[in-house]
Amino acid sequence: MARAGKRARMIRNPEPRWSEEATGARRDHRLRDGDDALGFRLIPLTLPGTRRIVNRRKTDNSIRDERAGTLRLTLFCAAKSEGSSDDFGGSSMSRDRGSFVAFRGGGLRRAIVTTSGMLALALAAGFCLGGAAKAQEAQIIYPGSMAVTGFPGTIIPDFGSPDSEKGGLPPGVDPVDETFIDTSQASLRIFNVSQLGGPASGQLVYTPPPFEVTAGQIGEVFGLTYDDGVRDGVPSGIPNLYTAATSLHGIEIVTPDADEDGRPERQRRGAAGAVFMNGQFGTENGGGPGTIWKIDGISGAVSKFADIDTNSGPGIGNLAFDPTHREFFASDLDTGLIHRVDIEGNLIDSIDHGVAGRPAHGLAPVADDGAVMDIHDTAFDSEDLRTWGYTQDARRVWAVAYHGGRLYYSVGEKAEIWSVGIASDGGFGRDPRWELTVKADQDYAVTDIAFDNQGFMYLAQRGPVENRYDYSRFADTGKGEVIRYQREDPDDPATESVWAEVPQEYAVGFPQGNRQSAGGVDLQYRYDPEGNLDTSVCTHTVVNTGDKLRDNPELAERLAAGGPLAVHGVQLTPSKLVKPVNVPPFGSWVVDFDGYFEDPDVQGHVGDVRVWRPCEGRAGYYEEIPGGFLPPVYPPDFPPPGNLPPCLDVEDVQYFCTPRGLRADLYLDDHAGFGGDSIKALSKTPGVGVTSPMSHAPGKPYTIGIIGHNPGDTVNVGLCFYRKSDRDKGGYYPCCKVTLPLRTPAVECEAPRRDR
Repeated sequence: MARAGKRARMIRNPEPRWSEEATGARRDHRLRDGDDALGFRLIPLTLPGTRRIVNRRKTDNSIRDERAGTLRLTLFCAAKSEGSSDDFGGSSMSRDRGSFVAFRGGGLRRAIVTTSGMLALALAAGFCLGGAAKAQEAQIIYPGSMAVTGFPGTIIPDFGSPDSEKGGLPPGVDPVDETFIDTSQASLRIFNVSQLGGPASGQLVYTPPPFEVTAGQIGEVFGLTYDDGVRDGVPSGIPNLYTAATSLHGIEIVTPDADEDGRPERQRRGAAGAVFMNGQFGTENGGGPGTIWKIDGISGAVSKFADIDTNSGPGIGNLAFDPTHREFFASDLDTGLIHRVDIEGNLIDSIDHGVAGRPAHGLAPVADDGAVMDIHDTAFDSEDLRTWGYTQDARRVWAVAYHGGRLYYSVGEKAEIWSVGIASDGGFGRDPRWELTVKADQDYAVTDIAFDNQGFMYLAQRGPVENRYDYSRFADTGKGEVIRYQREDPDDPATESVWAEVPQEYAVGFPQGNRQSAGGVDLQYRYDPEGNLDTSVCTHTVVNTGDKLRDNPELAERLAAGGPLAVHGVQLTPSKLVKPVNVPPFGSWVVDFDGYFEDPDVQGHVGDVRVWRPCEGRAGYYEEIPGGFLPPVYPPDFPPPGNLPPCLDVEDVQYFCTPRGLRADLYLDDHAGFGGDSIKALSKTPGVGVTSPMSHAPGKPYTIGIIGHNPGDTVNVGLCFYRKSDRDKGGYYPCCKVTLPLRTPAVECEAPRRDR
């Protein structure tokens, strides 16, 4: 189905916080009373097979199974917020989803299952805390804070309520048809991982209760980014967190209640009157499939930041923040566009990779086909991605990451990594560049990109999107890789890419193959041998999301000492531990997303991860650092001899730290049409050395290295701009001569030794 005028328009929410009269405030009140978005009672339940078993909460907050047999007590964690209606997002971490997932072949998995041993472990670890945690007085985000997105779980509203005449399900009703997203549970959690409790041994880490944002507030989300923490023009050191709507945890739709059971009717296929299920996109708070949400880093208040209102349902691939120009980037899975958004949430412009990017690598342009997600059309199938309105694979942008003055992004299932320059005014440059085609065993989408301060680029794959009607599987997992690429230094002109051809891989999870990536990756500070965070070392630890991270029957006995096996969450690994080291990953730590450990068969329930990692006073390798240059001069005495008039100008200079020291990329203008293709550089500042490569790749800047200078000094560099063919003839050759005064950055480009 075609889209008319498929141009994205962003809408800011004029309300920075939800007012008392807003739907969000009313919903918060209902949740505190234990009701869901439709006003139905939210009751956790246990349903083995087809037997009807109603769980009732006792006064001591345990659960009693009302069935024949011995009384069984089960730990129960309330997920309700006890705060005011303004207190969005402040709740303790529930260690049980209060929900279940149905399976086609074997009934329903238990929502709350506890043996006496497991209960003892839970109590000893202190991972189920009574009451609700409020947003902290000072802030909710600290250096090292780790935000993670994931599926919130499911529930049958009004099932077994003692106040309802319609408790339970009639005979012959499939419980899966009556199962809904649990809007009271979190789809975003912010973890304190400053203390991991000891040396890495592949163990589960029990963290303090995280700050939570529920699916009722923001719906299902994937992509994450932080801003720079500047408030009212003043750096605060406390950023805000942003997250974006997603279809990567399925698309669920409903129609109005037709059987008078008080619940809407869940639909597999499109139908007249269909709407997105509550908890899908945060519709109660004005959200939709193109919404970007903002979580205040101090108060925890949730507000709608921006909206790509032409996104029909596929959602946003990922987010990135450019601290230099204070702007955001969001990839649109519906159109394939990358949108640029200002700090106030307004759309500035967009770039179309399919049309503007592909031709830069000799590929034919591919325009958007105009397909949209239409949940009113019977052609829509909630289990068939082809009906969801995703743009074509050749132009589908997933991950975005700002680094070194460029926006890097991934395209397609057979993932390619591209980049485009960001101009001095923050706009998209006209220089889209193919960086590499990912070398991995599976052609899976790269849904996240991260860079460390040594110039490595980290990529996380996520398996193909699925949406099982029983909520069990949202991605094909078990083969997704987390890999990293490093730059060729110096660049090898014989290779097409500036990146090394073969990446390094990390062991993710304990299942066979160690490829359990769920599609999120970032860098964390260093941890000392006892698992304590060391913020003086910026990018020493790889954090990545994964499924079934501790599930391996052959290692079960050894793994059991480190906690439960069914862990879906985040793995933390020292960055130096690339394969074949750390196989299996006993040199890593593991954090579970939701604290529920009885779901070994679910897949794709965890999403993205992002760490707040300010690294003051240190420049990362290949990350652009501020510097400048003075107007060039044209001396007559710079060798080799020649009588050419001034015919070379300088457009721009960009500076980067590399393992070899300071690098300056020169953008030269051959305004006289001399036709030069090479440079020779000579330092004209005593005591300073300048190097230039013997060859130059067409279309790339001219690069020189600078050593022996004091950071911030002006270094005079003499340039000879010549034709390689003239030099190859031997003897003297003509060149355009210029002396360029370079204002070097006030940053020392020494390798951070503790990061190595």
